[in-house]
Amino acid sequence: MRLSSTTSLKLTPETRERVQQLAAARRRTPHWVMREAIEQYVEREEKREKLRRDALAAWADYQATGLHATAEEADAWLAKLEAGEEAEAPACHD
Repeated sequence: MRLSSTTSLKLTPETRERVQQLAAARRRTPHWVMREAIEQYVEREEKREKLRRDALAAWADYQATGLHATAEEADAWLAKLEAGEEAEAPACHD
């Protein structure tokens, strides 16, 4: 069982009204709408943060080794995958 805690939000009257209208249209409570919105936001931002960290790590690796695949090599590989072919990722080179 997961424990919950209460957090307060201050919303503008306009935003509060929008949440209430959306909740009524969805036959949900305003609480559900706000919780769902926060959960989706956090999940999206966590994915963005992971992408940012991965990009920085890849950049640092490239700077350290000089190994890379060209855009043309990557595009050709992705085109094969998109066509349903099994293909190995292009080998990195300097």
